[in-house]
Amino acid sequence: MTYARIAGTGSCLPEKILTNKDLEGMMETSDEWIRERTGIKRRHVAGDDETTSSLSLIAAQRALEMAGVKADELDLIIVGTCTPDKIIPATACIVQRQLGNKGAAAMDVNAACSGFLYGLDLANRYMQTGGARKALVIGAETLSRITNWDDRTTAVLFGDGAGAAVLEASDEPGIRATHIHSNGEFEDLLQTTGGVSLGFDASCDRDKYIKMQGNAVFKRAVATFDSMARETIADLEGHIDDIDWFIPHQANMRIITAAAKKLSMPMERVITTVDEHANTSAASIPLALDQAVREGRIKRGETLLMAAFGAGFTWGSAMLKF
Repeated sequence: MTYARIAGTGSCLPEKILTNKDLEGMMETSDEWIRERTGIKRRHVAGDDETTSSLSLIAAQRALEMAGVKADELDLIIVGTCTPDKIIPATACIVQRQLGNKGAAAMDVNAACSGFLYGLDLANRYMQTGGARKALVIGAETLSRITNWDDRTTAVLFGDGAGAAVLEASDEPGIRATHIHSNGEFEDLLQTTGGVSLGFDASCDRDKYIKMQGNAVFKRAVATFDSMARETIADLEGHIDDIDWFIPHQANMRIITAAAKKLSMPMERVITTVDEHANTSAASIPLALDQAVREGRIKRGETLLMAAFGAGFTWGSAMLKF
């Protein structure tokens, strides 16, 4: 049987940093209030010359370099994002051109915060069926473009960035299990109310901004984190003690802590970057993964559990041997 294994990781954050202190001068909020409720200290925000594709390109190049893979060897490029550069073409095609690859299948996946895990699941299935031997999966967002900086309930939560993973086909297990799900009944809890087909008021930007019912999202996220992590572990007839590292979606420290508690996972084995990056949606897991790899915390042969939850609602999990 053919498996997919992660051969290299990479990430990219915009140069501009927006701290909680900066936000105090922009809206009625405080550093203490933000930290207490979210665990966030700062976030990176894309400049005028930075886009989802430009952040993706740098993350991809760093992942390819670590993997020792050339861009023209890629058979598949997937970008998980809900903030693409353009409506068409796909951001994945833009990144493909910038990398110098010609011929690989390239597509965007919009599963909001679960986008990277949706992409990982798809790439894994391509490899299992012989459709690809080398793949690039990216999670990238410029959420600052759809954040209402006058709304303190959402503006304090989000940041921009990109993370990437290069996958190679292997005879030995890498990705051992993936699960992806969705339930559109909860659409109104986290959404933008305007768009291409629905249209939006051209005289103002309110319809393109993220709107969220925070308390309802928090409760649903905690419950879903627990169920999807246990689903993955049960699929392998394993136990939480088999997991070396838990890498959750970096939405809110309270959600991460609650999810870890439900799993009886000590926080020492949980990778967290939400304090420095805020919620970067589809980018949050690959950003956290790359940081932990490059810091030497995550080592080859260790077992990782990833789990994400996002608008849709979508959710997904993956267990893999790094």
